[in-house]
This record gives sequence, C-alpha cells and structure tokens, in this order.
Amino acid sequence: MAKKKITIKDVAKHSGVSITTVSLILNGKEERFSQQTVQKVLAAKEALGYQPDYFARQMITKETKTIGVLVPDITNPFFSTLTRGIEDILYQQHFVTILCNADSDHQKEIEYLFELTRRGVDGFIIATSAVTTNAINENLKKQGRPFIVLDQKKSEGFSDSVRTDDFRGGYLAGMHLLSLGHKEIALVYPENPPENVQERIEGFKSALDVYQISYDHLLLLPTHFSKQGGYDVVSGLLDSSATAVFSLNDELAFGLYRGLEEAGKRVPEDYSIIGYDNVDMCEYVKPKLTTIAQPIFELGQASAQLLLDRIHFPEKDWEEKLLPVRLEKRFSTAPLK
Repeated sequence: MAKKKITIKDVAKHSGVSITTVSLILNGKEERFSQQTVQKVLAAKEALGYQPDYFARQMITKETKTIGVLVPDITNPFFSTLTRGIEDILYQQHFVTILCNADSDHQKEIEYLFELTRRGVDGFIIATSAVTTNAINENLKKQGRPFIVLDQKKSEGFSDSVRTDDFRGGYLAGMHLLSLGHKEIALVYPENPPENVQERIEGFKSALDVYQISYDHLLLLPTHFSKQGGYDVVSGLLDSSATAVFSLNDELAFGLYRGLEEAGKRVPEDYSIIGYDNVDMCEYVKPKLTTIAQPIFELGQASAQLLLDRIHFPEKDWEEKLLPVRLEKRFSTAPLK
C-alpha cells in the first residue's frame, strides 16, 4: 500500500500554526514571523519528511528556479565548457539549468524558445546566433521575460550581453602569422558566419593593414563549423599557395590536422595553423595547437550572473560585458622558410 503523501496541511497541524504561515515560511518569508514560530515549522517539516509540491510552489512564488540555455552544438567543446560555467553559478543560487541543443537548426531553436516560455522558465541564456531579433522580441521581450545574449549575437541594445573581444582575437592571430613571415594565408570559417566570427575576420584584416598586405593574399575557405568542415576544405588548401591557416575555431583546426596528415603534409613544417577558443584538446593534438584563448568557463559564469542580476533587479540599466582574449603560443606555427 502506497504511503500517504505528507501535505502542507499536515505540517501546519503538527506545528500548531496556520497553513498560510507554513506556506510563507517555507517560501522564504521567514522575516515576518518570530524565530520560535519559524523553528516550529521547520522542525515539523523535518519530522514529517515533508517535500514541497513543485507546481504548487510555482503558483505561489511565480518562480520555477529554472533557466533555459540555448546552444547550437553541444558536441563542440566550447559550448560544453560554456555550459559548465553557466551551471556553476546557477547551481550556487539553487537554479536548475535546462539545456537545449539546437543542432544549428533555426526552426528547432524557435520551437525550444516557445516551449521554454510555455514551461515558465525564469530566464534565458541565448548562445546561438540563429535566433532572430524578431523571434526574441515576440517570445521574450514582449512578455517581459529576462534574457541574455552572448558571444555569437550582439545585444543591439535590447538586452544584457556578455561577449569576448573577437576583433582583438582576430588581430592577434593575424599579427602572429604575419610576424612569422606568412603572407599567403587561408581563412577557414563557417558559411554565413555569425557576428562574432565576422569580428574575428575584421580583426585579422586589420593586422594585414598594419603590414600593408592586400586582402587579395587571403584564401577564403567557408565550410561547416566543425571538425568535418575543416577536413573538407583541405583539398582547397592544397591547391593554393597558402602557407598558413587561420582557423576560426579549434574544431576546424582539428579537422585540418587530419586532412593534412592524410595528404602527407606536416604541421607546422608545411602549413602553420592557428585556431580560436583554446579548448582542452589543443593540448592533446600533435603538435599542440597555437590558438586564441577565450575565457570560456568565465564567459558562462558572467552570463549566468548577469541574468540572475536581471531577474532580481528587472529595472536596472542594460549591461554589456566584454571579456579579454590572448594569444596562446604552442607548436603549430613556425617561421616561413
């Protein structure tokens, strides 16, 4: 026979106070009552093994203690590290992360946005560029839902945002390769690049300006933003006069490594390669990958904290945080011989 579920009514009876008093105390309104009353209620809760009904609590507090996080591709280690940073802060504040992996599918992202809204999550972290400003306005802003956009999509002044200095990152990558004597350089980047990737490319071009090198020296190799995408463009690289590659993320660089090895080419003897992100795998490939390091975990932490601040202080001014990047020199780049 199933054990009878302990209710808030049982706690009230056991502690000798009203149901309303129990409800208020268990929902964080302890300051309204004497310490003696609070202790009686908490002792009764403990003695009876009472667990609050999640949906009943939601109706009272209007909070679900959940945050929806939309990412385009969880298989990319950048997004798994980012999500760990988000979860680190949310866990400390007793919020649960609901992770939605959209597989870079625009329709899937819109459906997730709608479903999370319907489920009443307390806020959103949007780490994907495909969700349009219009979709955000219709699903979130119009309904007064707290949200934050980061990294791949600029806030355009309508929300809090956290991003890294992508222009600076591209500039550092360009200056590094050019300082090694490379002039014929391939850019491997995603088709229809999101705004943050465009910023990296512009930063790279600014380094060419410093060296007074024409953009005609750039070989543009758009592809899918993945290891497979990097692998797929190797033939185009081999047919060119490029001696170095700026890979717009580390995943692309890993794909290049495989394709070049299969073609009998060596890094950095035949091609210098610099990546972007500084995911853990950079230390485990051979040669270790030179890359532009983003503070990925900290990006996630800052995003979560900014969103929680917005939830607690909805009227505060919009805030944008810009996190620094740095060049991480390893062994995949070398002077042109």
